[in-house]
Amino acid sequence: MMAALPSLRQQALALTRNRSDSDDLVQTAVANALAAKNSFEPGTNFRAWMGSILRNRFLSDCRRRRPTASIEDAPPASLARSGGQEESLAMKELHHHLARLPAGQRLLLMMISVQGVSYEDASVQMGIPVGTLKARVSRTRAQLRIWIQGEAAARPLVKGARPRARLDLKLAPEASRTSQTDREFHGMWLT
Repeated sequence: MMAALPSLRQQALALTRNRSDSDDLVQTAVANALAAKNSFEPGTNFRAWMGSILRNRFLSDCRRRRPTASIEDAPPASLARSGGQEESLAMKELHHHLARLPAGQRLLLMMISVQGVSYEDASVQMGIPVGTLKARVSRTRAQLRIWIQGEAAARPLVKGARPRARLDLKLAPEASRTSQTDREFHGMWLT
């Protein structure tokens, strides 16, 4: 027992991080070990046995010191827990609306919002100016918000969808120099 005390003190100090608390912990662990000396099997590692007693005593003390409250005094929010059904339905709805987006919009949204790619990096990868990319992501998010919150009947986002008559805009001549995909993407968002 005496030979194991220095290592027990180090272990207790590492657990409690306080000299007086570690001394108290070693004392109670030694008292527990002496009370349970018949459970020690000769020929086994005595220091490991004492270390287990010390650690278990420390954990028991921590559990005992944990603050408790009566159920009447507990705030209602700590007792209530969501069953997860609403979150599951919301995720299904989000997946449904993401699938409605054109592939280019979905790709940009995933790169920026999910993968955490910066606008600058995405701009380089996609070959689109940063401002244009930010505008597309913003419009895509707004469209998802409209679909999810049901704020207004959204116009379908499919190839060849006609813009609203009052805003029937034509692509500017410089747009003819952009890629086919870029023109299609612009055409869908001219509203």
